[in-house]
Amino acid sequence: MLYAGGCLCGKVRYRAKAAPVNERVCHCRLCQKAVGAAFNARLLFAGADVAIEGPARWSHSSPDLQRGFCPECGTTLFTRRLSSGTVGVGSGTLDDPSLFRPRMHIFISAKQPWLILEDGLPQYEEWPPA
Repeated sequence: MLYAGGCLCGKVRYRAKAAPVNERVCHCRLCQKAVGAAFNARLLFAGADVAIEGPARWSHSSPDLQRGFCPECGTTLFTRRLSSGTVGVGSGTLDDPSLFRPRMHIFISAKQPWLILEDGLPQYEEWPPA
């Protein structure tokens, strides 16, 4: 299956041909601030499985995590965890966002109190067990 997507203006595009290693919804404050929303729904891929085209820029939001965005339109597209080599793509940036199949909620300790989770997925206060 091909996962493809891009930013709002179309100058940054990506594709991944391999299946995601995880699909999850993160409620941590860093993700909330980075995407400007109550949570970050993303698909995680092995870094080698994601091809990025265009002028993506990267910034550190923590020592081990970089966030990638389009310098033209500002769309936050990616996360890149340096210790594991994984690349996350925001589910809303997919050409077909219905491909996103979340498996868990993480960092619900920072979940917004008005958000009620009734989807039956596992919920973890912080990181899931290894």
